[in-house]
Parts: sequence; structure tokens; C-alpha cells
Amino acid sequence: MSQALAPPPPRMRWSSIVLLLGLMSLVAASFISLPWALEGFFTADAVRTTSEFLRGFAPPDLAPNFLHRIGVATLETLAMSALGTLLAAVLGMCLALPASGRFGRGARSVVRSLQNMLRAVPELVWASILLIAVGLGPFAGTLALAVHTAGVLGRLFADALENGSPLPEAALRNNGVRPIAVFLYATLPQTTPQILSYTLYRWENNIRAAAILGVVGAGGLGQMLKYHLSLFQMEQAATVILAMLLLVALVDMVSLQLRRALTR
Repeated sequence: MSQALAPPPPRMRWSSIVLLLGLMSLVAASFISLPWALEGFFTADAVRTTSEFLRGFAPPDLAPNFLHRIGVATLETLAMSALGTLLAAVLGMCLALPASGRFGRGARSVVRSLQNMLRAVPELVWASILLIAVGLGPFAGTLALAVHTAGVLGRLFADALENGSPLPEAALRNNGVRPIAVFLYATLPQTTPQILSYTLYRWENNIRAAAILGVVGAGGLGQMLKYHLSLFQMEQAATVILAMLLLVALVDMVSLQLRRALTR
């Protein structure tokens, strides 16, 4: 019985080699152009001032009244991230449908450009803009997370819809099923685990972003951290930082378990 020969490995094209060399050149140029002063970290003065700064954070402020304020700010940060991610998922799915080419190439190009614009602007910039429109507070932070994340999730959802297997859709279309039913019963079921996994992952990122958005006045733990650092109240700032770390760790653990359950 003759053994099938393995196909030869694909040859690397010259364009790929040129692109790889160009990227390596950019990395090398970045290291050369940036002023690296690593020796400054190890001077006696740098070690002394860093030690004094870090000693100011100990011990954290564990007063009951302050811990109550920390709890309220933590719930506010969690609510900002959860609601912002939920709004982004809904808007992202609405953008993903035309971005996946289901309404023609023209609509695909326009919506993809809109997605690029939404995710190209960082959350802090969106928050600074929205603070002018809606005022200080967590509402502006929630909208900033929703707008930026909608651009990210819209692109990921569109790619998931495009990369889905076309065979179930073709089978239903050949039997005269309407397009909306084809999408609901063929495309959406096979892409739902991937879509939910993307949404949970972005929720993890939005927890960290929501904790930082308070720096510009968007509420939550970030606003408390900026306030106490600006007054050099290091013990209170240490407690806020610990609350941020615990919140991020908790959300990462919950999200990891949910994503594992989805991929089983």
C-alpha cells in the first residue's frame, strides 16, 4: 500500500521577508532613538527616594468609615464596567452585521471605518469629551467605556460572523428559509460561544479601564485614588490601590471560569 507523500512546505514570499525585515528595523530604530537611562534606577539617591515613597503607603487606612467609602466606590466601578460592556456588546452586534458584509461591500467598508474610529480613540479621551457633554460622574465613564468597547467588540463580532462555517447557512437557504431565520438558527448558534468569550474578556479590560477613568473625574475608585494622591494621603491611596487589585483579581477569576464553561 503506497504511503501518501506530505505536501512540500510553502515557500516564503519576498513580500513577507521584506515586511519582517521592516518590522525588525522599526524595533531596532525604536531602541536606538529612545533615551534609555536604566542606570538611574540603581543610584543611591533613586533607591533612597523610592524607599521613602513606598514607606508612605504603609500601613493602609482600614478605618470603618473609609472602608465604607471604598466599598461604595468599588461597586460604582464594577457597575460602570458591567453596564459599559453590556451596552458595547449590544451596539457591537448591531455594527457587526453590516461589518461582516451582510448588507453589501459599501456598508461593510463604511461600518468598518466607523469601528476603527471608535476604538482608535482611548477611553480616557472619550471620557474627557463626554464629561463636557454630560458632566462629572460615572455616567460619562460608562458611556466612554461603551463607545470605545463597541468599536472593539464590533470588529471581533464581525470577524466571528465572517469566519463561521457557511454550510449550515447554505443548507437552510437551499430549503427556502428566510435570511433572518438563517442568521438566528445557523450563524448565531455557532458563533455565540466566541461572542460571549470576547465580551467577557473585554469586561476584564473594562474593569481596569473603569478604575483609571476616575482620574479625569468619571467616578469610582480612580477618582478616589486621584483625590488622595493629590493630597499626599498615602495610607488612603494604598487602600484604594488594594481595592483595585482585589476587584480586578475577582473579575478575572469569575470571567475565566465563565469562559472555560463556554468552551467546554
